[in-house]
Amino acid sequence: MSNNCVLRVDITLDESNLEEGALKLLSIVRPEWNQEQIKFKVFTAGISDNKLIGGYLPKDKSDMVLVRIYGKKTEHLIDREAEIRTLVLLHQAGCGSKLYARCNNGLCYEYLPGVVLDPRTVREERIYKLVIKEMIKMHSIKAQDGAVTSPCLFRLIDEWLSILPEKFEDEEKQQRYMRTMPSHDQLRKEVSDLKSALTCLEMPIVFCHNDNLLANIIFNEQKGVEEVDYNLYPKKGFQMKWLREFLTAQNTANGVEEEVTERDVETLYVKVNKFALASHMFWGIYALMQSHHPTVDFDFLEYSKLRLDEYLRRKDAFLALTLPK
Repeated sequence: MSNNCVLRVDITLDESNLEEGALKLLSIVRPEWNQEQIKFKVFTAGISDNKLIGGYLPKDKSDMVLVRIYGKKTEHLIDREAEIRTLVLLHQAGCGSKLYARCNNGLCYEYLPGVVLDPRTVREERIYKLVIKEMIKMHSIKAQDGAVTSPCLFRLIDEWLSILPEKFEDEEKQQRYMRTMPSHDQLRKEVSDLKSALTCLEMPIVFCHNDNLLANIIFNEQKGVEEVDYNLYPKKGFQMKWLREFLTAQNTANGVEEEVTERDVETLYVKVNKFALASHMFWGIYALMQSHHPTVDFDFLEYSKLRLDEYLRRKDAFLALTLPK
């Protein structure tokens, strides 16, 4: 399905009056609903600049329809046409919500009821095995129409660095940045060094989620970023157990009958931990971009510092890991 097959509604939503705009869209995607009976739930958690509201009838809250308004200036960070293609592809593969309609500055899509994971539940074997299966299903999605795939990780980081303002307009923020965080030149060098260290690992290019926060994994109604505690980073023993399960499930999904060896698990362990550095760099620079023009009550500069500090703290140990002979 192409973007042209997604219903396009010529409406511009007003974030100061979410319900009015949502009602207009609901009259089109749920014409059978009595508009006088529609109730709304505004989702306020999360650090994105998007605004999210759900409309539903009291008799069946699980049949909620979500309306999202894009954050201001987020088009500089997110390719909206690519986002729509991705949402359509995910739904076709059974990995995401159905996209009902798009408008000039937002989307209307299916609500998936359930509960989000937390640091305790994500370690439960019965749950992480389900996470693994869904991850493998997503990794197996192929690009439409035979399109050539290329990794977006460093392309996006380079794009963000190229448009990152040299200094903050807010003097207090500028002083915080200069006092506690790497300079632009230091970031560029770190990115260059990291790219050299990771590209030689020759990891396969697959369809990825790229934002696997616990709050983005629905198990069976909240969204946002919990307080970050990197002391919860899983120990090697747990990682090895998880990665063995992942490789076993991957072989089963691909019809491979070979047994997963200790060397296979150790190899993936090394690669995963090296790429954990890329995650910190990616979201550290993203948050630094957002800190220049925040539209939500969230300290993006502090979050950027948190991610980049963790990158620097783990860098030497993770890059020193070596692949088994």
